[in-house]
Amino acid sequence: MLSGVNVALGVTGSIAAVKVVELAHELRRRGANVRAVMSNGAQGIIHPWAVEFATDNPVVTEITGKVEHVELCGREGWADVFLIAPATANTVGKIAGAVDDTPVTTCATTALGADVPVVIAPAMHEPMYDHPGVLDAIERVESWGVDFVEPRIEEGKAKIATEDMIALDVARATGDQPLSGKGIVVTSGATSEPIDPVRVLTSRASGKTGRAVARACYVAGANVALVHDAPDVPYATGVRVETAEEMTDAVNDLVTAFPADALISVAAISDYTADTADQKIRSGQDLSLDLQPTRKLIDTVRENHSDLPIVGFKAETSGDDSAMVAAARETLTRAGCSFVVANDASVMGKDETRTLFVRDNSVRKYSGSKEELGIRVTKEVAEELSKTE
Repeated sequence: MLSGVNVALGVTGSIAAVKVVELAHELRRRGANVRAVMSNGAQGIIHPWAVEFATDNPVVTEITGKVEHVELCGREGWADVFLIAPATANTVGKIAGAVDDTPVTTCATTALGADVPVVIAPAMHEPMYDHPGVLDAIERVESWGVDFVEPRIEEGKAKIATEDMIALDVARATGDQPLSGKGIVVTSGATSEPIDPVRVLTSRASGKTGRAVARACYVAGANVALVHDAPDVPYATGVRVETAEEMTDAVNDLVTAFPADALISVAAISDYTADTADQKIRSGQDLSLDLQPTRKLIDTVRENHSDLPIVGFKAETSGDDSAMVAAARETLTRAGCSFVVANDASVMGKDETRTLFVRDNSVRKYSGSKEELGIRVTKEVAEELSKTE
């Protein structure tokens, strides 16, 4: 998502500066070019040589006659984005007041004046983050179009966001954002049907594809709601569910309440449920389960939301393309989907996948990473939504 993006990385004097080496490595792993700028406070926590090693570029530690701030962040400058990570309360306040007394704040003022995107990842003790002046400064800087990567509130501290989340926000800030302002509901992972208080019927779905789709939609500018069975994620409004019935009800409600401009139903939703025993079923006995079919999620949503663009996913075990296309076309017609992604069930839990994008009159093959598949699905959804504008 960051291939070829030039990231100027501002580092200030938070103890979270110790994480900047791994952050720089992560940005570069995703394809970015990185050059760093450090305040004096940051240099007291991590040596510029370490940051130079991590970025593979010289580090700016002072503004000289070379006008480094303009060369990096000016209108014709090198940077596609100025990322400040970590950003102290002091730095945020200075940016809000256009105070330029460190290389980082001088680069920030230059970037804002040159319309270079600015992303800020704050890190400080929680009481400082809750200070009215700091909150006012954040609100003011946000009103200028600056993106703040929300910190993780843990142990009385506003800890810097994960490297993954920072990288996602940098990608969002530097991308085209074809889904800007759109609400996208994504389902992900497996549902589980309890048969007693300790046992469930479920599938092997890992949720990797659904999360990849949600991440790609976020980077494309969407407001994302992720309905799934896993811990919440920072790039989406998370709705935790367990059963197929819970997922269907949650999605049906979200389409109106969120509101949704499109639904991407990736989850491997249980086709059958069973009556739940009140007590644990004892072992050592013959047992039969009476299975009842669950509601089809996309059918239910279609009945209640006739004009909503829906993307379906259809997993098949045969591995035969013609069978996958036939099953996808049945879903496509039955639920009035924009398109259906048919996938080989053998890829469940893996990082790579093989799919077919099935429409009324076309079939397109894809094989590769689930991350790249998420990007492909997002582009297709953006094209569908552009047709209705």
